[in-house]
Amino acid sequence: MEFNMSVEDNFASFTDDATGVKVFVDSFDNGEFDVRIGTVTESSEAGTITAKTSEELNEKLKTLYEKHQSVVVQ
Repeated sequence: MEFNMSVEDNFASFTDDATGVKVFVDSFDNGEFDVRIGTVTESSEAGTITAKTSEELNEKLKTLYEKHQSVVVQ
């Protein structure tokens, strides 16, 4: 799954085409990003990411998503 969010964005959503799982990201201060993972009708908090650059944010989103998926699979 590829993430392409900018630290200037207040909200973004991504869909894993292979599984249909959705990732929702929102931020009020563009420094801390709250992440929820699930479906459009039901998602759960996956964590909060702190990032100063878009590259750092997208790397951390990918890592958080991969950790979440490995927990779900087990």
